[in-house]
Amino acid sequence: MPNPQDAQAAFQRLLDIMDDLRAKCPWDREQDAASLRKLTIEETYELADAIDEGDWDELKKEVGDLFLHLVFYSKLGEERGDFDVTDVLNSVCEKLIRRHPHIYGDVDAADSKTVKANWEAIKLKEKGAERRSVLQGVPKSLPAMVKAFRIQEKVQGVGFDWPDEAGVWAKVQEELVEMREASDPKDEAMELGDVLFALVNYAKHRGLDPEQALAQSNAKFVRRFQAMETLVEGQGREISAMKLEDWDQLWNQVKATED
Repeated sequence: MPNPQDAQAAFQRLLDIMDDLRAKCPWDREQDAASLRKLTIEETYELADAIDEGDWDELKKEVGDLFLHLVFYSKLGEERGDFDVTDVLNSVCEKLIRRHPHIYGDVDAADSKTVKANWEAIKLKEKGAERRSVLQGVPKSLPAMVKAFRIQEKVQGVGFDWPDEAGVWAKVQEELVEMREASDPKDEAMELGDVLFALVNYAKHRGLDPEQALAQSNAKFVRRFQAMETLVEGQGREISAMKLEDWDQLWNQVKATED
């Protein structure tokens, strides 16, 4: 466990550096929340890559980069007179205490499902009249599959969901039939979306992360295809001259080396 004094000193060092950058660096002085947005998203995906690759050294670096961005936004808020880093940290601490009454109060929560349900109920109550919908807090710019998973988590938290996996899987099959029977490309695209949405819900019921699962399949395909490209190059053949049966043979060959 880190020494509290060392952690506080390191955090203060970052705050001091941020002050220097905003005062002395031309590039840092020019930045605002809008210009940082795309960079923050990029850093978040770099962090995700480090997690997927199990690279803890890289993970440490990417967490540091995100810390920098969060401190940067806090500095911008301070300059505007809206909030400072103390406000940010106290706000999240207070929120965590409010939303964990099983830790800081007298509420019982024996499993994570109950904790999630309590979290959503407390969050909804906090918003009060400002909250028009359970789904209002889902970010619009989330990737579609992540957004589908989050939407379904939200509505599940208020009891809108299939009671068991059988109903969820039946819905997947129903949507597949509707996609196959779609009469035109526009309808087919809509039905495909319904299939994917239903599959995300099935994954949730099975305790699977569909975004992570698809990322793993993407990585597997890239790894195998690049291995095939290496074999083709080693054979002195041109990729453009390959036939489907040639690809199929190479695919099985590469796949066999992984089994």
